[in-house]
Amino acid sequence: MRAVPGTLRDDLWTVARDPLPRMRWLGRLPHGHAVLFAVLIGWLNMAQFQEPARPGEAQDPAPLIWFVVLQSAAVLLALTRPIAAWWLSTAMLLVTALAVDDRVPPQLLYPWNFAQIALHTLVLFLLALRVRPRIAAETLVLTLLAGAVPSALASHPHNDGLDDALTVFTIAVVVGAALRGRRVARTRLVEQEELTAEERARRTLLEERNRIARELHDVVAHHMSVISIQAQVAPHLAENPSDELKENLAGIRQNAVEALAELRRVLGVLRSEDALADGARHAPQPTLDRLDELVGTVRGTGITILTDVTGERWALPPGVELSAFRIVQEALSNVMRHAPGAKARVELGYQRRGLAVRVVNTAPDRPAPPSPGAGHGLLGMRERAAMLGGELTTGPTPDGGYEVIAVLPTDHPAPSAARPETAEDPV
Repeated sequence: MRAVPGTLRDDLWTVARDPLPRMRWLGRLPHGHAVLFAVLIGWLNMAQFQEPARPGEAQDPAPLIWFVVLQSAAVLLALTRPIAAWWLSTAMLLVTALAVDDRVPPQLLYPWNFAQIALHTLVLFLLALRVRPRIAAETLVLTLLAGAVPSALASHPHNDGLDDALTVFTIAVVVGAALRGRRVARTRLVEQEELTAEERARRTLLEERNRIARELHDVVAHHMSVISIQAQVAPHLAENPSDELKENLAGIRQNAVEALAELRRVLGVLRSEDALADGARHAPQPTLDRLDELVGTVRGTGITILTDVTGERWALPPGVELSAFRIVQEALSNVMRHAPGAKARVELGYQRRGLAVRVVNTAPDRPAPPSPGAGHGLLGMRERAAMLGGELTTGPTPDGGYEVIAVLPTDHPAPSAARPETAEDPV
């Protein structure tokens, strides 16, 4: 009980701004309805207090009119500052009830009439839509206490309206709290879905990088093995090699062997536990020499594919060859999956400092079947291009098809014998 005053102070002693959210379908139409309701009910309330309480009795309704205006204004304030609006409305209910005690005939409701109950009900409802249920319950209890005080201090018997007010106020608080709980749950669900999508994208990215790293392991290991063998053979190819040369070559070979061992450890960390990855890790990584085989396999599914190679072909670095093959493979897989009945074209442009790859397809002749699961082919292609410092561009074509363009640079230019005769690199 000693903690109750502090809790009430923390919950209710505030004028913080908390605007009523805009509704998804209705927009701000409910806001306008609340304003119209406050004006109409306030006008009815004012008309009631302007009438004399008893026949032949004269009264000055000016103070009561201000109380009515302020209570109607509390509804408007509740659209932006619900707790402050509740304080204002509750205060007006209390002072109005004390002011009209001796002038309300026995047949009328006391301490509040129907118009006052309606206005305060809307205030409680708008408050329950935006505050925690505990705060809404606190305002409901304090509102009823504000009605019990003038009823207990009444100078003569009245038609008690607290029971009706209790029912209406409770319904408003319960419905408002339920709608708020639904809105909060929906908001949290959307946030959770966004977090799940981000986590799925991050996991997909890591898996794709893992796959690329496993494939590049063979390329790097091949080069390191060649270095080791050449360092071992080199002393036998020179006449009377010096001790320094033998020592340096032995150090090169030792470093190459140690690097190979470290690569094996890295591959053990990156290797998946599934049987497919475990069985395929010993297979040689494909290059563009197998492009015709890939195209032939896709043609076997009924898709028409044309290939076009421009520029003088030259031996690209193994990493570029592997990435180019995988990009073409994934692009053709997307054609089979998402563009049934379309024709495809694969273009390779050998340039002085790299390779340009373009895979384009026409519009499909029928709707594609739904794809099971979320694919990440474009993500993998983009990662492969970025790994080499290249660029990947994807998007629809004007005729309704789709194209994938990748530019894969190399660190070293093409041998002079393999350079094209034209002044510019082919695209």
